[in-house]
Amino acid sequence: MAEKTMSESRAVNGTPAGGETAGIVNQTAAVGVFGNVALSAFKLFAGIFGHSAAMVSDAVHSLSDVFATLIAFVGRKISEKPADREHPYGHERFECIASVILGAILIATGVKIGLGCIEAILDRSYLTAAQPGVIALIAALVSIAVKEAMFWYTMRQAKKLNSSVFKADAWHHRSDALSSIGALVGIAAARLGFPVMDSVAGLVISVVILVVAVKIILGAVNNTLDRSADPETENGIRSAIGEYAGEAGIDLTIDSLITRQFGDKIYVDLEIGVDGDLILKDAHDIAENVHEVIERNFENVKHVMVHLNPNGYDYTVRG
Repeated sequence: MAEKTMSESRAVNGTPAGGETAGIVNQTAAVGVFGNVALSAFKLFAGIFGHSAAMVSDAVHSLSDVFATLIAFVGRKISEKPADREHPYGHERFECIASVILGAILIATGVKIGLGCIEAILDRSYLTAAQPGVIALIAALVSIAVKEAMFWYTMRQAKKLNSSVFKADAWHHRSDALSSIGALVGIAAARLGFPVMDSVAGLVISVVILVVAVKIILGAVNNTLDRSADPETENGIRSAIGEYAGEAGIDLTIDSLITRQFGDKIYVDLEIGVDGDLILKDAHDIAENVHEVIERNFENVKHVMVHLNPNGYDYTVRG
């Protein structure tokens, strides 16, 4: 069986590699930055001239998305750096660090918005505030449509890249769309004679932001703890090895299969049992073929270590 490199294996599976990956990263970041700059400027204008605290809060949220996208871009770029002497396993976990930073920015944004709205409710300043204008309503509707579209676009690109930090960035867009729905409700209620609802909507927005931030941080932390791959992946690896052994007519057993997540990549430590009377070269070829089968069929697998045992060997006893 011919040897295949990781990039060749990924090409077979339809995943981007090399320059194509860089192009997707750059394009996704550009859409996020320029889209959010334009949208936040429009919402800030609408919030100020439309006399809507909820829309101003929403504009601040959109502006934070600019920094979030830049962090996602830098995090992804660093994570793609090849392994070196100081980092022999690569830099994938930097995506997790970037996701934590992104979540922290979201928390700061949510707290700031929430405190401002609570202050407005407690001092009853909404009673003297001007009624939100129609432009604020229009801005909320535009924001919902644009940010939802950005969510789906970014999530699609993140899945192509299998990037946790861009998935977090996509949810940042979705949280902005949800906050705009809250702003829309608050603005409409204020125009109907319930001015306090504008500040209440801003408070709801802050809670939504905080919930999303916590989920992003917890997900990033989870990816740094060397947790095992999901059962579906492990069962798939077992099935792929069994299929190879059946086609090759090899008496092969899986003595041990341990997987661990390293950022978004999977490392596999595998022990297989083969005929103990095989010559070293033939046994080595089997190990190489198993290694290649796993990498070819599972695009997230970055590294496979295959250890050979003679059939019947008690691999739980060492020394």
